[in-house]
Amino acid sequence: MLTDEQYRQKMQQRKAVQAQRLAERTREKGLIIVHTGNGKGKTTAALGMVLRSLGHGYRVAIIQFIKGAWEPAEKTVLGHWSDQLAFHAMGEGFTWETQDRQRDIACAQAAWELALSYITNPAYRLVLLDEINVALQLDYLNVAEVLEGLARKPEMTHVILTGRGAPQALIDTADLVTEMTLVKHPFREQGVKAQPGIEF
Repeated sequence: MLTDEQYRQKMQQRKAVQAQRLAERTREKGLIIVHTGNGKGKTTAALGMVLRSLGHGYRVAIIQFIKGAWEPAEKTVLGHWSDQLAFHAMGEGFTWETQDRQRDIACAQAAWELALSYITNPAYRLVLLDEINVALQLDYLNVAEVLEGLARKPEMTHVILTGRGAPQALIDTADLVTEMTLVKHPFREQGVKAQPGIEF
């Protein structure tokens, strides 16, 4: 165990290293951010960034590719920022609910066309494409087409793409990638149903 003086010296060294790192990083740019993996929290983490952006007064767009039929609580709460936020629930529900591949493809493509109008609009600082990775994994959208669209974003626009199964080409292009890892889930291990405030 460190003495108080050893601890103070160690923290001074860490502070100096951190100050040096911060001084060296002066570049700003809009990021392509991917939240993927089988664990819970991909959309939730993205919504945290949405709230931060709204708090800074930025304009934000959210396009939901899959979960749209739920009319989630997030849409209700975020409605308080209707002057800054565009929220579009474009999906008709989970794919096993719709059971109509051609309709799912049409919905995903319509959502992408709408998303592209926000991605290329410099008035929007952040665009969240919720569950787009699932649409890509199921071949509802073409990965190359999505990457071409992301390349058209203004320099300072951030785009977040959520959903399990993000394709490798998207991961390779992204600036920030987080993979949520499932360790335990009460639905699977305990038979606990999805609950308001936690899952939706």
